[in-house]
Amino acid sequence: MKLCAATEAAILKAAAALRQGKLVVMPTETVYGLAADATNPDAIRKVFEAKGRPAENPLIVHVADLGQVMGVAAHVPEAAAKLIKRFWPGPLTLVLPKHPEIPAEVTAGLDTVGVRMPAHPVALDLIRAAGLPLAAPSANRFMRLSPTKAENIDPELAEKVAMILDGGPCYIGLESTVVDCTEDVPRILRPGGVTRADIQSALGYPLGELPLGGARKSPGMYRRHYAPRTPLSVVDALEEGQAGLVVGPARSEHQISMPNDARAYASSLYDMLHRLDGMGLDAIYVQRPPSGPEWEAVHDRLKKAGARD
Repeated sequence: MKLCAATEAAILKAAAALRQGKLVVMPTETVYGLAADATNPDAIRKVFEAKGRPAENPLIVHVADLGQVMGVAAHVPEAAAKLIKRFWPGPLTLVLPKHPEIPAEVTAGLDTVGVRMPAHPVALDLIRAAGLPLAAPSANRFMRLSPTKAENIDPELAEKVAMILDGGPCYIGLESTVVDCTEDVPRILRPGGVTRADIQSALGYPLGELPLGGARKSPGMYRRHYAPRTPLSVVDALEEGQAGLVVGPARSEHQISMPNDARAYASSLYDMLHRLDGMGLDAIYVQRPPSGPEWEAVHDRLKKAGARD
């Protein structure tokens, strides 16, 4: 694994690799991302190949400043401008009308593009050093758990990148919230690090409903996603011999106690599932977390992780 501490020298070396059309794993506040030059179709095809990701699944483009947005999006609707002012940099992706300079490979042939400004100093420094917007889906094999630590990156994927920049644990721990701003009323396509309530408060009106069917304008819209290799089930309570995650005290050595706070739970969820996935278990059980709007993203990920093919 080509893992490097994210020093200034390592960031400059990674930026040079990106300009050469190579792939680099970078940390963000949400999860580690598999980064490539968003303006280079050949580099983008390498991302899909490395992940085993279907070409119909669009990528999110990461920028370091508002000037870069105008090279990625054709324009920024009023609602998107409000959300940018309130939440960027941060774990919020906005689906916007695509700029003609962004290759169709990035957007799965759609006329929309997902854009976000990460709130991680290494990611921002890398984008600035490269001088490029970076397409950066999660650094995992398609449908597998996203890594929130450099050591959790799949060795098979690691062999296909020039460098892995180790920026420490990701403090949000779940992928970004994705909001489609190309309709009359914005709507959430994927819940994540920014809550529905916070977005509605910033806009001053309710979000729209997600229609059934239609094109996937965002990652994370498959029924099964973000899943460990070990079969996972969400249950009301774990029995003493079952291995998994519990809210409250654990009853056996293979049960991991999780916080009773939505943000803290989300921050550690993938890391704990990676740990359980490496134990050679027959099954992983997750006690159903508390309900409430602040738990929406956690419930979304557990539902996808437990879905059967």
